[in-house]
Amino acid sequence: MDQGRDPLVDWLRQATPYIHAHRGRTFVIAFGGEALLDARFPDLVHDIALLHGLGIRLVLVHGARPQIETRLRDQGAELRYVKGLRVTDDKALACVKEAAGMVRVEIEALLSLGLANSPMAGVRIPVVSGNFVTARPLGVIDGVDHLHTGSVRRVEHRTLRRLLDQGVVALMPPLGYSPTGEVFNLSAADVARSAAIALGADKLIFLLEDARLTETSLIAPNLLAPEVDRLLASQPDMPDEIASCLSAGASACRNGIPRVHLVGRDRDGALLRELFTRDGSGTLISAEPYEDLRPARIDDVTGILELLTPLEEQGVLVRRSRERLETEIERFFIIERDGMVTACAALYPYAEDGMAELACLAVHPQYRGDRRGDRLLDHLEGIARSQQIQRLFVLTTQTAHWFQERGFQPSGLEILPMEKQALYNFRRSSKVFIKSI
Repeated sequence: MDQGRDPLVDWLRQATPYIHAHRGRTFVIAFGGEALLDARFPDLVHDIALLHGLGIRLVLVHGARPQIETRLRDQGAELRYVKGLRVTDDKALACVKEAAGMVRVEIEALLSLGLANSPMAGVRIPVVSGNFVTARPLGVIDGVDHLHTGSVRRVEHRTLRRLLDQGVVALMPPLGYSPTGEVFNLSAADVARSAAIALGADKLIFLLEDARLTETSLIAPNLLAPEVDRLLASQPDMPDEIASCLSAGASACRNGIPRVHLVGRDRDGALLRELFTRDGSGTLISAEPYEDLRPARIDDVTGILELLTPLEEQGVLVRRSRERLETEIERFFIIERDGMVTACAALYPYAEDGMAELACLAVHPQYRGDRRGDRLLDHLEGIARSQQIQRLFVLTTQTAHWFQERGFQPSGLEILPMEKQALYNFRRSSKVFIKSI
């Protein structure tokens, strides 16, 4: 009897490559003080404990804004902001220190939880916090003295690395210290960015409170650092939290961090979805394109076959053996997403006729609708033009409209190169379409 597929088993199988890839890596995870006020915060701590159990080296950077503001209100004061920058006077600094200490203790307590029948049962996670950050004052900007507000000067990365090597979770508050013994109020985003760069972290992850992050109209799911700059310039009214994390993320990418993730904390399990699924749940800032369009290599054959085989079985494409694909691999181009071939196409030139065949254009069903087919077509048209090819042709049985919408015109068999005419399969009765380029 067919009992159907178990979603849990499927998910674990799909997550396995990421589990192997993340083991031994260093992740810096930043979240605001708002997270602690959420009744679901223990769930986030459980997810963090799972990452630790999977062998991921963790640095946690926490904010404390709501806790600080509560203490200031109780004293009839408030934290001043001038042009988006905090001004931390003596009273505010005392509240910052008190709030940061309280937040640290609460996080440590939850990471120490080991009750039976809970996700933390039998788990012991050592947590260390300390004076890892040396800071400098922001000083006087546009005539305003920002007093005890500072910026990161240096992160003690050697000590942090030794602790991470021992399986310790490092907890970093939004505080910094000067060689003269002063304490400075810092931006958690600045601390997280600086820690990631100093450690050469594999990932920097911001868990954001603003639910608008998940709206694709606000932020695209994949961004390069220059695209972040343009986005910030075009949207000056972007929420401060998102803007500061975007800016910090782009800076981190420019300084060697390969991937920065912005994840909305409002969705339960968003951190795990971002790290253990191919499409994630937030916005990825990367130093290099997340999806790479490139010439295929011999080790891409399996991925291409997985893409082509269902279409061959449906009669959409002509069947190709592995052996043939291996011998023709230099004709293929692919779009790769995190190690998976999501689209492919091949170009077969007939130089003497000034023509080339576009073949095997295929996009994975889960990744259709985002112009991957168009990207491949544009790329191959450019390559054909560089080889003095004047016309592209395709033979298709079921996708005629797609090609016609992109400038291909129906044609007769006689227009094809003689070599191709000799190989034409009359049983398939493929339609011929041609495009001048």
